[in-house]
Amino acid sequence: MKITRIEAFPVTMRLGEPYTIAYQRIETTTNVFVLIHTNKDIIGIGCAAPDEDVTGETDESVLKTISEIAIPILQRTDPLRSILILEKLKKHMGNSPSALAAVDMALYDILGKASQLPVWKILGGFRSRIKTSVTIGILPENETVERARDWISKGFRCLKLKGGLDVESDIVRTIKVREAVGKAIELRFDANQGYTLETALRFVRETKSVRIELIEQPTPSGQSDLLGRVTHSVPIPVMADESLLTLRDAFRLARRNLVDMVNIKLMKVGGISEAQHINSVARAAQLEVMVGCMDEAALGIAAGLHFALSRSNVVYADLDGHIGLEGDPTAGAVRIKDGNLYPGALPGLGVSQEADLFKSVALR
Repeated sequence: MKITRIEAFPVTMRLGEPYTIAYQRIETTTNVFVLIHTNKDIIGIGCAAPDEDVTGETDESVLKTISEIAIPILQRTDPLRSILILEKLKKHMGNSPSALAAVDMALYDILGKASQLPVWKILGGFRSRIKTSVTIGILPENETVERARDWISKGFRCLKLKGGLDVESDIVRTIKVREAVGKAIELRFDANQGYTLETALRFVRETKSVRIELIEQPTPSGQSDLLGRVTHSVPIPVMADESLLTLRDAFRLARRNLVDMVNIKLMKVGGISEAQHINSVARAAQLEVMVGCMDEAALGIAAGLHFALSRSNVVYADLDGHIGLEGDPTAGAVRIKDGNLYPGALPGLGVSQEADLFKSVALR
């Protein structure tokens, strides 16, 4: 099999429900889709969800990286030799993790389509579904409670609350949500780097009765020692998110025992192949793993899901970035039932290469 052509194009999608986190408000997201054509009439499809604050990329920079670096390396290569290809790409795309993730996804999609198997089974097939949390952005107290009740009514059993702007408000909102949803619902909290050591400790202390399952990235990503101080000072698990961008980051966090858990996002680390390496470091260090996401089309969520389903120590999922996206060309790549996320029935990553959008692109 040979790669004959590569295409990349951006799609901007509006969020059905814009949200606010500690450092920005999000109303739209632009994903860059990558199509890898082969001489066997198989098209591998991947997508990048760049975030300038997290991955250091924009949709323009991703398109430039794909055009100037990825395409020359990919042309005429055998897509089934994905590790060889990705090692070559990583030498030049280390600062473009979501662009690398898009190519990585597309290569796995080709492998799945060629073998007529879903990627999660190729990777090991440990489980067939996983419970996902659903995120509630920073809202006034009453609106936060209303959204929590709404998600519970839709079958979700795990909520992730965003905070980090005002610890007093975060404490009140968290307590009120617990009162509204009862004891059986799992609650997670993500401060998105918004806390100091003092505010992180105060939040955990004053929400003790709420039984928060975990606190995610309470302190700034560049201050690993501070993150470690939180970890060693609170009785609940502390998770690294923005502090984990590379395999080296995972090693440093694990070696110095700075966190209890890590959040692996394909867009941050460069795709499924690199996520597997990071997961191995986490497993060796006995760190629990959550697979998270950016604001991604269902295809990106599917890639994260297939990875999550394949590994026994991936015990948490926060794969809700596709919910409510308007104009997602890959809607249907995953499905949600009673708060559980299931892969699509098609081989590869579950996206048909006959979708209207992809057909029109291929015919240009």
